[in-house]
Amino acid sequence: MSLLTRPAFAASALPQLVDALVEQGWFIGEGFLDAELCHDLHRELMEMAEREALAVAGIGRGDEHQLRRDIRGDAIRWLDRESLAQRRYLEAMGELQRELNQALYLGLFEYEAHFAHYPPGAFYKKHLDSFRGRANRVVSTVGYLNPDWPADGGGEMAIFAADDPEREVARVRPEAGNFACFLSENVPHEVLPTRLPRASIAGWFRRNASLGGLVDPAR
Repeated sequence: MSLLTRPAFAASALPQLVDALVEQGWFIGEGFLDAELCHDLHRELMEMAEREALAVAGIGRGDEHQLRRDIRGDAIRWLDRESLAQRRYLEAMGELQRELNQALYLGLFEYEAHFAHYPPGAFYKKHLDSFRGRANRVVSTVGYLNPDWPADGGGEMAIFAADDPEREVARVRPEAGNFACFLSENVPHEVLPTRLPRASIAGWFRRNASLGGLVDPAR
């Protein structure tokens, strides 16, 4: 089996993921992603970080975009299918998109994702993934890439209840192979301060919110 056709995750896990989204709005799968794929993606991201090929991440977009290191401390690079590992990951997310559309009729039409590198001490304060007044991001994903993450490494993603943003309901350890999926508009989450360089891929399934030729009109 070629690397491109080798499954990036077990298809048998998808029904569990769908059920979790329906029941609680979020899913955490430990060891969900293929170990070799995570290794290749991690190596690619760390090489980008070494040659300073990442961009400092901001918050908001368009005229509202701003750099706020007191809120968000990662550096990013959007996936563009330039490597075999990126193509494998994006094709796996395409399979997940088809499953979500078939099971939940979400009308997802596009997936976007970026590498995220958090240097030691970096964090991302509590937030929602959908932009204020917009509903184009529907389902969020995070795939983790760091091998052998220590128990005291920090960098966990904390997930909070949709009906009580102060109540933490789960934490995701940023260990290679772990995967989180949640409803973008409903699930508050944050990245806790990391003690070590933290590597992941953040992504979003989008719904086509275009209207009258205007992409993603405000709602």
